[in-house]
Amino acid sequence: MQTTMLKAKLHRATVTRSELGYEGSCAIDGDFLDLSGIREYEQIQIYNVNNGERFTTYAIRAEAGSGVISVNGAAARLACAGDVVIICAYAVYDQNELTNYKPALIYFNEKNEVVRTASSIPVQAHSA
Repeated sequence: MQTTMLKAKLHRATVTRSELGYEGSCAIDGDFLDLSGIREYEQIQIYNVNNGERFTTYAIRAEAGSGVISVNGAAARLACAGDVVIICAYAVYDQNELTNYKPALIYFNEKNEVVRTASSIPVQAHSA
């Protein structure tokens, strides 16, 4: 049996620009791609925290160290500069691979600076 699991997450990155006329994709700072293990041309899901839009595109490499998160092509209608997004990549694993499975979780501040990395999400506490 195979299971689709979260491979990598860029949590609360800020869109730096959206370019309707650019060939479709999402340009991501090359350092963020390398840190997360997301490959250029890999399918990604983008979840826009500001407006609730959820869409699929693919990653392309932006200049390393630039902090760029650019939503391009038709997807530019779904995210604007300044929007906060969560970018996820998923992969299919077999049961043996799941033994040591850990996703790459990258957390950002409002300046698209990496503030921490992790490989697990804390258990959500019950609220009264």
